[in-house]
Amino acid sequence: MAAAPHIIRVIDLETTGQAPPAHGVCEIGWQDVALGSDGQWALHGDGGAHFVNPGRAIPPITQAIHHILDEQVAEAPLWHDIARPVLDPWPRRVALAAHRADFEQQFCTASLTREADWICTWKCALRLWPESPAFSNQVLRYWRRPTGLVHERGLPIHRAFPDAYVTAHHLRDMLNAVGAAQLIAWSRLPGLLPRVRNGPDRGKEWHEIDSETLAAFAADRDPDVRYTAECERARRHGEPAA
Repeated sequence: MAAAPHIIRVIDLETTGQAPPAHGVCEIGWQDVALGSDGQWALHGDGGAHFVNPGRAIPPITQAIHHILDEQVAEAPLWHDIARPVLDPWPRRVALAAHRADFEQQFCTASLTREADWICTWKCALRLWPESPAFSNQVLRYWRRPTGLVHERGLPIHRAFPDAYVTAHHLRDMLNAVGAAQLIAWSRLPGLLPRVRNGPDRGKEWHEIDSETLAAFAADRDPDVRYTAECERARRHGEPAA
């Protein structure tokens, strides 16, 4: 019998809000991407999703996004009872992945993931596909049209399994382009933004803005903006990237 393949598990969470402990998870979905004997990564298995009892009411403003009702999760397991089996399919798991993984990592703590490495497909998309008009999971879906993505299986959006399923197609193509180690390395850094996203220079590429404006961006509150500005300043001075 062939050995089970190594996998990267794509995770998506639906929650009651933006950050624990004030907010809790109400659904977790996953889709695996596996390394085949031919050296190529491909979607593996059917994936799945579980409702989770978040331990509090789901605010109407959040229900309006994912349409999960309090009565649907009332009898579901609590997060700490269900998270580990989904997050830690040991020993086959190479890493976990999510689109904007910083959000998932707030809830999927190191103790629940056995200190897994993470791949952020948003950060990696910024580097691999900088010409994309935007970098949300769904914009990338319709701009890229990944091979094999079944349209209906990726719906409705803002539900845990369909979103994980779409992200898995982006991840598969990223892995086959540059490999897991590079994606993990990029994911440990802030996002490298291909274009200015705020202010009078919005939409410009970073090499188009003047040095004074660039210096102001290097002091921005947003870590992705600061990091990108520092990388551009280093490029202009012939120095190693930040």
